[in-house]
Amino acid sequence: MSDQTPAYPIEHAKTVIVGQSVHRLDALGKVTGETPYPGDIDMDGQLWMKIRYSDRVHARILSVDTSEAAALDGVVAIFTAADVPCNEYGLIIYDQPVICGVGSTKAGADIVRCLADCVAVVVAETEEIAAKARDLIKVTYEDLPIVTDPEAAMAEGAPQLHEKYPRNILCHYKIRKGDMAQGWAQAEVVVEGVYTTSWQEHAYLQPEAGLGYIDDQGRVTVIVAGQWAHEDQKQIAHALNLPLDQVRVIYPAIGGAFGGREDMSVQIVLALAAWKLRRPVKIIWSREESILAHHKRHPIKIYAKWGATREGKVVAVESTVIGDGGAYAYTTSKVMGNANLLATGPYCIPNIRLDTYGVFTNNIPAGAFRGFGGPQAIFAAEGQMNKLAEALGMDPVELRLRNILREGDLLSVGTPLPRGVTIDRVVAECARRSGYWEETPTGWRRKPIAQPAERHKRRGVGFACGFKNIGFSFGFPERAWATIELHGDAEIERVIVRQASAEVGQGAHTVIAQMAAEAVGVPLHKVTLITHDTAQTDDAGSSSASRITFMAGNAVRGAAELALQAWRNEERPAIGTFKYRPPATTPYDPETGRAEPNFAYGYVAQAFEVEVDTETGQVTVLRVVSASDVGRAVNPELVRGQVEGAVVQAVGYVLYEHLVVENGVIKNPYLSTYLIPTVGDVPHKVETVILEYADPIGPWGARGMAEMPYLPVAPAIAAAIRDATGVWFDSLPMTPDRVYLGLAAAGVADGAR
Repeated sequence: MSDQTPAYPIEHAKTVIVGQSVHRLDALGKVTGETPYPGDIDMDGQLWMKIRYSDRVHARILSVDTSEAAALDGVVAIFTAADVPCNEYGLIIYDQPVICGVGSTKAGADIVRCLADCVAVVVAETEEIAAKARDLIKVTYEDLPIVTDPEAAMAEGAPQLHEKYPRNILCHYKIRKGDMAQGWAQAEVVVEGVYTTSWQEHAYLQPEAGLGYIDDQGRVTVIVAGQWAHEDQKQIAHALNLPLDQVRVIYPAIGGAFGGREDMSVQIVLALAAWKLRRPVKIIWSREESILAHHKRHPIKIYAKWGATREGKVVAVESTVIGDGGAYAYTTSKVMGNANLLATGPYCIPNIRLDTYGVFTNNIPAGAFRGFGGPQAIFAAEGQMNKLAEALGMDPVELRLRNILREGDLLSVGTPLPRGVTIDRVVAECARRSGYWEETPTGWRRKPIAQPAERHKRRGVGFACGFKNIGFSFGFPERAWATIELHGDAEIERVIVRQASAEVGQGAHTVIAQMAAEAVGVPLHKVTLITHDTAQTDDAGSSSASRITFMAGNAVRGAAELALQAWRNEERPAIGTFKYRPPATTPYDPETGRAEPNFAYGYVAQAFEVEVDTETGQVTVLRVVSASDVGRAVNPELVRGQVEGAVVQAVGYVLYEHLVVENGVIKNPYLSTYLIPTVGDVPHKVETVILEYADPIGPWGARGMAEMPYLPVAPAIAAAIRDATGVWFDSLPMTPDRVYLGLAAAGVADGAR
């Protein structure tokens, strides 16, 4: 195969259009099957790889016997811990061995801390031989005590997973705002709740796969699916102790991500094998391997106590937030930092005491997943708001608008939101356009809804809202690069855009091309995008944090301005390279929590209508109205796709997806037993309300929005079930068996009205 990354010519339109729904530039190749994904790519003479995982949740490896496996005809090499030059990796901190075992360069690499740990890598002439050899490897362990409950892990005397983190606490964030004694004295109504959420599997269509080889310039090259090619390159180079420019990462088409590809999977071991053997090496995970070995959404438990005045002003919040980070850090410190910020919702609250913990356990590592701690935190915050509304006898929309953050209001961290706060308008527009609410001279009021004829079925409506950061937070040096080349003589005939943002199915490359055409002032068909290759692009950051449209758009605008200036100076080709840096953010103060956490936000509100079958516990989502402020919809059809996809994925999280984990062991690593929504489970109607209140520093006013429609789904469904049945559900997932048992306990599971 060629070492050149294919460029994408864009031929779908002849006019410059930011704000129009042009077809995705990758659509044809993907629907026809012509577009290659990592598992589709082969090279002459390639070998096959299989990974041997740990047999223990927590143990010290005493020996790894590869002799029988190595003797198998067709086995080319078996790599163990001693073969990795710098045996560590990690997105936030280097705390996980590439391969666990004896003889490592790093202390502590002889300990496995979860079943996802790699203990050996087999490379053979065929995939079948590699699999057979993997199963012949014999590992001798000394079992160590395990801890799988994060609250138990924090107790004195609990088994310790990492020496540097006493009581297994990776991170502890505090918020101390106002005077809690005064706040509770003012509170005339107090509601308390304990909210629990569970793991969620990303379930992207394409399991992990990749191909490692040495390219024509001698670089260790890995073709893989990920979310941040330059970060993958950095971690590979670190583990192999190679100069950065001797490592190359290429992304072909990526079959979904949702945060699940932020952390390493096959990248480093493929690079290791290709580097050692000087031959191409390929691996494709099965679905079972994918579920067992890549990280999950964080299970988070929140103890919440909220107080309000009779007039509906929230005056005090006290919460403890505990997240199960699993065996290694991954992005736990960042996820829990986000949960800490969002645990009080989008409300102006004068008195707050909040403690948030990220904790190591022997469970599967937890990491990035769409919403990044927001869905869990907002489930609790919005649940508390809905309970306060009920306790006060006040409409839930009205209560929100009495407390919602507005321009200049202080967040829980003691600083105002960046300019362009619109959550009040988003809440009002969602309520209005849903048709379930009406605005009266005395405030907002819910209209009654029709009930089904069947006595065992009941319908209800729920409301929730939320907000979330756009871009990286809490002091991370956020940035994105773009280069634009203008080719032609008297007129610009061709525009080449180099921008490394990963296209993980969201349509980012189409939007980047639209913004480039707009910035240069040419028809879209003149734009060619080169991306997904560290050898041809600069770092654009991760395709996460709802940041790509915002960050890439600003980088492209800056590069276009420089290129046009060069064009006017008659340089041919005219080239502009620009690094965009947004306003700086700051980390939490360790004692007070004061921070300037983010430079931009997206805002969302949703109304859900559900039907509950009281005989079976089945909850059916009938209608969703989702209103999002996107600043500017660069491509409205792609915005609608993001909303609909987020809603369906979140409905799965709330109602269907139950990862069964016992003593650190995943019991249902198959899509036959871990149930995700099918076409029959999609809400009957999803109505997308696109609101465009320009962000002051967004490109063409655009905000990021891909995560926002996910955030309020859980509390909105919980409120709708309460409205239908009179029963609150504060634990996820709300599977039919759990709902039925909850209804039965409340005496409403027999269908009687």
